[in-house]
This record gives sequence, C-alpha cells and structure tokens, in this order.
Amino acid sequence: MGLNVWFQKGMTVGEYINAMTSNKEEMLSIYEHFTLSAEDSKRLEELREKRLRVIVISEDWCGDALLNNPILLKIAETIGMEVRFVLRDQNLELMDQYLTNGTSRAIPIFIFIDQEGNEVGVWGPRAPEMQALVEKERAALPEKDAVDFQERQMEMYKRLRTSYQQDPAIWQTVASSIIATILK
Repeated sequence: MGLNVWFQKGMTVGEYINAMTSNKEEMLSIYEHFTLSAEDSKRLEELREKRLRVIVISEDWCGDALLNNPILLKIAETIGMEVRFVLRDQNLELMDQYLTNGTSRAIPIFIFIDQEGNEVGVWGPRAPEMQALVEKERAALPEKDAVDFQERQMEMYKRLRTSYQQDPAIWQTVASSIIATILK
C-alpha cells in the first residue's frame, strides 16, 4: 500500500486527539505552551510552498509521543502541513517498514511525504539528544534481575515524563531535530 493510501487512511489531528485515552492533557499542555522561535518559523516558511504532508505512526500511551507529537503539530501549523495519525498497533504493515535499528517498533515515527506520496524524510522516535539522555538514564539503572530494578525503572520514567512536560529546552531540542529532517 502506497504512502498516499496510508495518509488517507489516517486519522485527522482532531480525530486522534478525541480518541485519546492516555496522556491527552499532558500532550495538549505541551502543545499550548510550546512556541517555535522566530528563527525556526522563518526557516520553515520556505517549506509552505512544498505542501508537505506527514503520516504519524503513534499510540497515545507512548511517552515519546506525548513529547514529540505536539511539537510536530506546531511545526505543521507553521507550514500548513496536513497531519494524519496511524495507530501503530493496528497498522503493523506500515510500522514494520519503519523499524528503529531494523528491529524495534519504537514510536512515534513521522513520515514526511509530498503531494504525490513520495517519502521526503523520516523522523523518530526521538531526537538524538533525547536518545542520549534516555540511554544515560538507563545506564544508571541496576541490573534487570536486581530486586529494585522495577522500582528504579518506574522512577526513571516518571523523571523523564516530568522533564518532557516541563522543560522548554527539551521542546526546542525536539523541534530543531524535526526541522532539520524536514529541511534536508
């Protein structure tokens, strides 16, 4: 199935948000508080005429989607880019074409396409700097068979979630990474 078909199959932003059962308020809070810099907005203006579209492979329970999706939505608004959401777990045929490291169904994945349905860029599941942060946090965890592994892992996820929701520097890092992909 071609990318235009996947795009048409996807949910609009409103449909996706209305269907959310997890992380809705948190995602909308980032969306409401994040603003693209004037410099980024200006850099993106040249893309308006390209009429790009994006397919977002996502799930509402995903912490990375909680962070990345609202930032993508702000970028999309700036350049008039249509966004469609495809749920990963219901669309493995598409997801399996965009595995992270060839093995992982990590999300979100942003597939940027032109009007003909040609792929012009792929981003996700994390900005490189965010991946490094997560890897650093994971490296500090005890061994998986340690008695306190689960507890420490949950504390790590909670810390990351809090920073994802409250740190404008993280939001800018994600925005810069997505913008670099689109401008390639």
